[in-house]
Amino acid sequence: QVQLVESGGGLVQAGGSLRLSCAASGRTFGRYAMGWFRQAPGKVRDFVAGISWSGGVTTYADSVKGRFTISRDNAKNMIYLQMNSLNSEDTAVYYCAATNRYQHAVLDKIYYDYWGQGTQVTVSS
Repeated sequence: QVQLVESGGGLVQAGGSLRLSCAASGRTFGRYAMGWFRQAPGKVRDFVAGISWSGGVTTYADSVKGRFTISRDNAKNMIYLQMNSLNSEDTAVYYCAATNRYQHAVLDKIYYDYWGQGTQVTVSS
């Protein structure tokens, strides 16, 4: 079982950057594909980025390609989401999630079994 805790959210001006972190418990963290999702008010929770067990394969939503970077440090049980060139459409609660069903991250949230509590990101224009 994995417990996830996000941090790093906050208020940032459009064009700015934030780095989200997700701390994971559990001795088998390296066997979990990880994902970042986000949910804006009144909208469904959407996939943002994902990373494979080893970190060698990453996947991004089209809306964040070239601006966001997902990474992981299995020695520290951490994953990160570097977010650059933020705009108002990036405003949402961001969640990290884990799955051990697949080696690579998958886009559909139904395959993720563990979720953090979320961290708010607000981009002011």
